[in-house]
Amino acid sequence: MFDDAVLQCFLKKQRQLFPENVAESLEEADSFLEESMAVVVDSVKEVWEYFDEAGIDMEGADEEEILQADEVFEIGDGRYLIIE
Repeated sequence: MFDDAVLQCFLKKQRQLFPENVAESLEEADSFLEESMAVVVDSVKEVWEYFDEAGIDMEGADEEEILQADEVFEIGDGRYLIIE
């Protein structure tokens, strides 16, 4: 379900959300992301929409603050991984 760019991003940055690694391989990362119902969105606007639909209070937050949330991983190709 998740492509290699997403999986590599998660493996590299997983400690921004977790105190220790939860995955050591692409297969483990894929399984973990599927189990946690992670989503990939195509833009910053879609990150905002996701947070809004999830009922997360974003009042007073700016784009930089939203993208700095521990749950948001910048993949590097314009997409973002969001872990619930």
